[in-house]
Amino acid sequence: MDAGKKKPVVSDAGAWAMNVVSAVGLIMANKRLMSNSGYAFSFATTLTGFHFTVTAIVGWISNATGLSVSKHVPLWELLWFSIVANMSITGMNLSLMLNSVGFYQISKLSIIPVVCLMEFFLHSKHYSSRVIMAVTAVALGVGICTVTDVEVKSKGLVCACVAVFCTSLQQITIGSLQKKYDIGSFELLSKTAPIQAISLLLFGPTADYYLNGHLIFKYHYSIGAFLFILLSCILAVFCNTSQYLCIGRFSATSFQVLGHMKTVCVLILGWLLFDSALTLKNILGMLLAVLGMVFYSWEVEHEKKAKLASDARIDSVLASEDARLLGKESGASKYDIELSRSES
Repeated sequence: MDAGKKKPVVSDAGAWAMNVVSAVGLIMANKRLMSNSGYAFSFATTLTGFHFTVTAIVGWISNATGLSVSKHVPLWELLWFSIVANMSITGMNLSLMLNSVGFYQISKLSIIPVVCLMEFFLHSKHYSSRVIMAVTAVALGVGICTVTDVEVKSKGLVCACVAVFCTSLQQITIGSLQKKYDIGSFELLSKTAPIQAISLLLFGPTADYYLNGHLIFKYHYSIGAFLFILLSCILAVFCNTSQYLCIGRFSATSFQVLGHMKTVCVLILGWLLFDSALTLKNILGMLLAVLGMVFYSWEVEHEKKAKLASDARIDSVLASEDARLLGKESGASKYDIELSRSES
């Protein structure tokens, strides 16, 4: 059976659920790991290097045991993609350090329009007015419930711009590479994870020292800290895999829009588990964001069905045209046969 026709192991809904659950769990675990009331492990870039190291090990085991098949992707494509992905991670960390939380949230929200513009210029993808309205509603709703104080510095603005551009380019490239080389999401992740792990482990401690002024080599690892680092790494494997899986099946825009469900879940869990404030403004913003996501999903599904119906009509017209032409040719051949018989 052709690989492209095999039934997917994980359904579309399962892929989204895996991404939301693993991402929210990862945020909660990291919050406990990095907060001063937890284990004060304030080395975000190096921790991401740990994440990709475990992901690379899982990918190697999967390939070695035959659970996944490794396909060829040129090394230069893997290298430049890894550079873009690492610049996205580092840029986001620097943006959070140099800017206020409010501006950091705005920069994350700006990824949606940047992804839309990139898909328009790179892939000539067009969006209907209803899809644009839904995307705007999601961004506005998330902005209402997350953005508070807004303070920005010149260096922070540069870091935020680099982070937004690289994050958008990374997410579009994930889908492009999977289609270009006919490679699965986990196989692609298995190839990029070792490169990202090595580079982040080499440069991560320096970046973290610039961020917080502490050296990771002087950090005291307790049993609790080690267990939460391990939990964070395990959740990161599922989060990274489901991210590649979702973008490969849908689009970078859909991943960004529906991915803000994670923001809503984090706010609710923060209120339930960490006594975070949940005001009327937060609730109204979350409702607007959820309504925007529902409308976006409905509109995208409606456009898919309309496209399938249009393609079916075109195929039907072409089939009838072919039948008509074949009928003419058949009639002509019968006439030639009868003419040749009468002449003989």
